Amino acid sequence: MDNYAIADQFSLLSKLMEIHGENSFKAKSYASAAFTIEKMESQLEDMEKIAGIRGIGDGVAKKITELLENGEIAELQELLDQTPEGVLEMMHIKGLGPKKINLIWKEMNISTIEELKLACQEKRISPKKGFGEKTEQKILEAINFTASNQGRFLFAQVSDFIAAMEMKLTEKLGGKFEATGDYRRQLEVIDKLEWVTTASKKDLDAFFQSGEYQLVTESGEYMELLMNDQVKIGFHLCSDGEFYSKLFQTSSSPLFLQTFGDSTGSFASEEEIFSKKGWAYVPACLREDEWAAEAAKKNKVPELVQTGDIKGLIHSHSNWSDGGYTLEVMAEELIRQGYEYLVISDHSKAAFYANGLSEERIRQQHLLIDELNKKYAPFRIFKSIECDILNDGTMDYPDHILSTFDLVIASIHSNQNMQEEKAMMRLMGAISNPHVTILGHMTGRLLLKRQGYPVDHKAIIEACVKNDVVIEINANPKRLDMDWRYVHDALEAGAMLSIDPDAHTLDEFPYVHYGVLVAQKGGLTKDRNLSSMGLREFENFLVERKKKKGITSPAASQKT
Repeated sequence: MDNYAIADQFSLLSKLMEIHGENSFKAKSYASAAFTIEKMESQLEDMEKIAGIRGIGDGVAKKITELLENGEIAELQELLDQTPEGVLEMMHIKGLGPKKINLIWKEMNISTIEELKLACQEKRISPKKGFGEKTEQKILEAINFTASNQGRFLFAQVSDFIAAMEMKLTEKLGGKFEATGDYRRQLEVIDKLEWVTTASKKDLDAFFQSGEYQLVTESGEYMELLMNDQVKIGFHLCSDGEFYSKLFQTSSSPLFLQTFGDSTGSFASEEEIFSKKGWAYVPACLREDEWAAEAAKKNKVPELVQTGDIKGLIHSHSNWSDGGYTLEVMAEELIRQGYEYLVISDHSKAAFYANGLSEERIRQQHLLIDELNKKYAPFRIFKSIECDILNDGTMDYPDHILSTFDLVIASIHSNQNMQEEKAMMRLMGAISNPHVTILGHMTGRLLLKRQGYPVDHKAIIEACVKNDVVIEINANPKRLDMDWRYVHDALEAGAMLSIDPDAHTLDEFPYVHYGVLVAQKGGLTKDRNLSSMGLREFENFLVERKKKKGITSPAASQKT
């Protein structure tokens, strides 16, 4: 069990103690322990002695030992057993902290999400101290948003399952199986897992006889099942001759199919379907909008960016803020993987919850980066910051501090429940700051969990082009923000984009792959992606941009 898993247990224990109204001092000590454990460089499970570690008291040390030896903390298990499932679900509702959940459960006798929704609809929550009408409305919106996303999954959540299921089906049943639908089109959220197959319906029925599968829909050419009462699985049945026609039809949007016209017949490949039409081949990820069809007619389908085109990792966090590893460990892992540079973008001071950097810690980090760049040359670590955009649209540091960075990523992390006017004011304020190089995760959305704040995408794109600000495609599979639906607009307007992992651990470096997948849907090419630049090109880009903005910074012009 790694430190992150241990920290999660203590964080949960702290919250449940507050929800149950137990000793607040102990609850806070467990929350503090969770923070300490998450930041530790050495793994607790590898230590002979845990007691005495700074920030971990004797009581916490005993519980860590209990967890490592028994796989659970008895006190936490007891609290979980005493907590209704609906109350546990309330912990995932934005705006509901442990104290508010305690009031809802203990004082209002509400223990299910359905009861909470009804209470909000009947205006019984807002009169309670600490709530109010706005909070009540936000709770109701969060409940409705969560309900609307039941049975939907992030692309990253299903990719391993898709591959494993396809291999198992092919091995057991024979015939052709190929994933189609939402997954093949590389949508960020998957409503249904679908395959085109030449296997017989009889063989599929026999394979899915177990109790975990329930038949939902059945017709001559299609069958749909529900797995574990959650996951929809669909199969499009066809003959060998129909396989590629069916694959094409089920991995294209209705709009694209309407534009394309007739695609029935027997084909040896999807490429043949396009060639017989006289069109250039359009990969499934682009079969969404009319622009891709028009490009195919003119033989101008873009050569899409690939994961292998990413030369450096822009936007990553180290243990200087809320990341899990040192700069040295991160650099050495990226060198091992063949990357040319790392842009370290720890949090700014307003993000106190993420151990944001003070001005003094910035200076210390920059000195360390200078030393490491000598050690790891020609690999280079660039000095950056993910700087909070404050409520008034100004940046979290004054300009003389911002000028010490090679580049600045501007993001909103606080007070995200905004109307469009407020959100636009903050974003436009950051975009107009000459020190801001990249606009980070444009809407702040968390897929299936939190809607982003409303923005005028076209106005932001126009402002970024005007101010030479790069727009991030945040590759964290929970974000994938900017939305791929606006990538083509950005490219048409002349914007530069950047696929960035927003990595907090080494395991999150591969997030760039998910960013590439959604970038491809918008038609992004490597020449318009900042993180596809090689080291020298990237250095020159930063130097020229600072020169254009009139920013003097020795760090920016330093070459390895």
